Amino acid sequence: MPNVDLITSVHTGTKRDYLGRVNGMDKALAAEAAVKFGQEYWDGDRSTGYGGYRYDGRWRPVAERMAQLYGLHAGSRVLDVGCGKGFLLYELTQVVPGIAVTGLDISAYAIENAKPEVRQFLQVGNARALPFADGSFDFVFSITTLHNLYLDDLWAALGEIARVSKGGRGHITVEAYRNEREKVNLMYWQLTCRAFHTPQEWEWLFAKAGYTGDYGYIYFE
Repeated sequence: MPNVDLITSVHTGTKRDYLGRVNGMDKALAAEAAVKFGQEYWDGDRSTGYGGYRYDGRWRPVAERMAQLYGLHAGSRVLDVGCGKGFLLYELTQVVPGIAVTGLDISAYAIENAKPEVRQFLQVGNARALPFADGSFDFVFSITTLHNLYLDDLWAALGEIARVSKGGRGHITVEAYRNEREKVNLMYWQLTCRAFHTPQEWEWLFAKAGYTGDYGYIYFE
C-alpha cells in the first residue's frame, strides 16, 4: 500500500489566501452552505466552495498518470467515489478509449450538471453503502472526498471501496497535515472537511478498515 501522489500539481495550481478565507466573512455560514453540496458549493461564490467548477482540462494529466500507473485499458471497469461533475472520468475515457467508467457522488446538483459525455454513467449515492456487488471494478479511486466524512461513515466507506474493487486495487487522495502550520492552514481553508488527520493517522485508519490500495495526500503549505 504505497504512497502515490496523483494530484499535487493540480492542488498547487490554485493560489490560496488563508487569512482572507477567515477575515471579513462568516466562515460558519459559508461552511453551512458548502456542506449541502449544492449550487453554492459548486458554482456559487468562492467563499462557499469552488466559485464555479467548470471543465478546463486540468484533470487530463492525472488521468494519463492514473492509466499508466494502474495499467488501465479498454474494457477496464473503474469507479470514482466522489466523482463530482465527472471531469476526471471524462478524461479517462479520452486517455483510454473503451474504458468502462462509473461515478458516484452525494451531490445531486453535481450529477445533474456533470460533463454531458459521461453523465449517463454517474449516479447519486453515499460512499458508506456503495450500490455495487463485491469485486465489481478493476480499479476504484476517490480523490479529495473521504476527508469530508465523519469517522463512522469514513470507516464504512473504506470497507466499501475495498469490497467492490478486485484484489483491493484502488487509490485514495485525502487532505492531511504534517505540522502545525499546515493544520492551521487546512482549518482556515476547508469548508466541508470532517476528518483532520496526519498521514500516520490516515494510514492507521486505512489498515484497520481493511483498505489495501494506494493512497496520497494534499497539504496546505
